[in-house]
Amino acid sequence: MTPIRTIIMGAAGRDFHNFNVFFRDNQEYRVVAFTATQIPNIDGRQYPAALAGSLYPEGIPIYAESDLVKLIRDLKVDQVVFAYSDVPHEVVMHKASIVLAAGADFRLMGSNTTQLKSSKPVVSVCAVRTGSGKSQTTRRVSLILREMGYTVAAIRHPMPYGDLVKQTVQRYASYEDLDKHECTIEEREEYEPHLDNGVIVYAGVDYEKILRQAEQEVDIVLWDGGNNDFSFYKPDLSIVVADPHRAGHEMSYHPGETNIRSADVFVINKVDTASPDDVIKVRENLYAANPNALIIEGASPLFVEDPAAIRGKRVLVIEDGPTLTHGEMAYGAGWVAARRFGAAEIVDPRPYAVGTIADTYRKYPSTGPILPAMGYGEAQTRDLEETINKADVDLVISATPIDLTRVLKVRKPMQRVRYELQEIGQPTLEEILKAKFGK
Repeated sequence: MTPIRTIIMGAAGRDFHNFNVFFRDNQEYRVVAFTATQIPNIDGRQYPAALAGSLYPEGIPIYAESDLVKLIRDLKVDQVVFAYSDVPHEVVMHKASIVLAAGADFRLMGSNTTQLKSSKPVVSVCAVRTGSGKSQTTRRVSLILREMGYTVAAIRHPMPYGDLVKQTVQRYASYEDLDKHECTIEEREEYEPHLDNGVIVYAGVDYEKILRQAEQEVDIVLWDGGNNDFSFYKPDLSIVVADPHRAGHEMSYHPGETNIRSADVFVINKVDTASPDDVIKVRENLYAANPNALIIEGASPLFVEDPAAIRGKRVLVIEDGPTLTHGEMAYGAGWVAARRFGAAEIVDPRPYAVGTIADTYRKYPSTGPILPAMGYGEAQTRDLEETINKADVDLVISATPIDLTRVLKVRKPMQRVRYELQEIGQPTLEEILKAKFGK
């Protein structure tokens, strides 16, 4: 039978995983290309032969998604697989219409064909949108499980933006490992807080190999989801975080709605800073879609080293990059801290933006007067550094999960904003985890 000629649309994450677990050694298909979007500088590469398997001795080219129609025609493509996350339902169907009009089939792949089964219990933490609060929820879960006497590894949704062969399986137990693997700012934001809590982190490209290695040293696997993708591993307990600052998005983004329909537990985060009406709207939507899931309400209280240092100052606010860009949040914890602790002015960084940071504002005009901590590589990291140092401000407020001074030379005073999950009322995550995994 002639193999089905396939393109996988992705963003250097779910696309590679779907290929590895379903297509790599499958004689019925021939993946002729990947397309890439969302993340800077991930197109124009090659999915290497060393990872692609015996059917692909020359590897697989990765093109910009803007070339999709031409690729379907020139490569005689039979089907296109959509494999990235945090996308409005309407946009997914626009992509489908483009593919169908070009003559190919359009496909979404579900858990039966993409989730791996672990020999150890798996707790997954996913979300309805980027920036909902997965990271602090994952940290809270890891703390509870370790207090219960379990060893835990956090396996993070992929961010392989460098040498894919070197990044096949990555294990992080120290800051030195971050340097060894040449981590970007985006990777450090996800890994450092776990390391600070004494939790080993795994990530990379081949999530079958990653899982099997992690199983050798832990009792429980903790899936730390990225964007609003669903877990690569079949969970024994699925926790999904919702954000009332974007009420309604839980029903209108892919694959966030997939997450809510398969969740065991919901955490409605940020109820301390969202409007009560929006909290109620999110709760009603979650219940309507999945009435059997437990619902926890949580806050994200802010911790600042010296709140008095903010009062009366003209400040530059830095927030997590993906949350502001394709996450579409106009502000985050840094903006809230600036307002709460009496900053005289939140200075618009856009007039000072240089290089790829200026490009980011053009691509995501809704980002607003907040600086996204974009650092997908050395050049962009230096652009971020220059933008910060050019800004005419008294103080920098950084609400990224890492100490930016580890990777940037900032010539201005800086206050870091930290935030952790705080459950409100009952049930609590501790009660749920003890009921599920109690010894």
